[in-house]
Amino acid sequence: MLIKILGSAAGGGFPQWNCGCAHCRGLRAGSLRGKARTQTQVAITQDGQSWFLLGASPDLRPQIEATPELHPRDGVRQSPISGAVLLNADIDHVLGLLLLRELQPLRIYSTSSVRRILRDDNSMFAMLQRVPNQTQWTNFAPREQFSLRNADGEDSGVLCRTLSLGNHYPAYVAQNRQSDLVVGESSLGLMVESLSGAKLAYMPAVPQVDDPLLKEIASADLLLFDGALWSDDELIRIQGSGQSARQMGHIPVSGNEGSLSKLAGLSHPRKIYVHVNNTNPMLDEASAQHRQVREAGWEIAEDGWQFEL
Repeated sequence: MLIKILGSAAGGGFPQWNCGCAHCRGLRAGSLRGKARTQTQVAITQDGQSWFLLGASPDLRPQIEATPELHPRDGVRQSPISGAVLLNADIDHVLGLLLLRELQPLRIYSTSSVRRILRDDNSMFAMLQRVPNQTQWTNFAPREQFSLRNADGEDSGVLCRTLSLGNHYPAYVAQNRQSDLVVGESSLGLMVESLSGAKLAYMPAVPQVDDPLLKEIASADLLLFDGALWSDDELIRIQGSGQSARQMGHIPVSGNEGSLSKLAGLSHPRKIYVHVNNTNPMLDEASAQHRQVREAGWEIAEDGWQFEL
């Protein structure tokens, strides 16, 4: 299985278009030792022919253009992208679906709750249903195993299983609507198994780490994990207001209860942070925080990285 990281930043990218924090200013000025990143997007394939997106980022179009493997090969409109797996309904995880609206046959895998939010509640996503069979939705439940299928309906050989990580819904989902949805279907992690038996754990939004999650992650060969914010009050300190990391559904990297500490005992998976916010000091490659992460055995994802399992 081939895994490509098309984007590695949190919502807004790095630098963020409306942000004048020290990191964004430094990157624009060339004084920060760091790299620009687009919003987190991962693509996987078993055979190199049919590709599947994990989420669909707002930066999906330039990410596809920067990835020759995802360019059309045969005919006028024959994209190798067969489908997308949705783990939540966050804007930075689903908005890219609307960029795939040009009558491209597509399979979308999601929980029933995420499907209802997008397809039933939001008329914009009707653009994915303009002609018969343009988009086929496949529902899955947390912990249920399912296979990804290519555009012809054939089994791609990629097995998936999702884990319920919390009950956090995006702010645009009204409270009364949330009460109608299934508990445990709003925020998920994903375990992906290749034909060889190798496993990818993809966890872009993790509110907390408990023993069952640790056991799941320990079985993986490659871990792509939530690295959104360094500290719980990061955005509040920088902006003067807002929510904490945990209130937004993200465990911070640092601290006794942060991911660096909670996952310190994991030795098997290759550990990589993704979905890194523009305010996170570990993006500064000259910082103590960057050095701490690297010394702890972690890597910080960059756009364009790829792995083979």
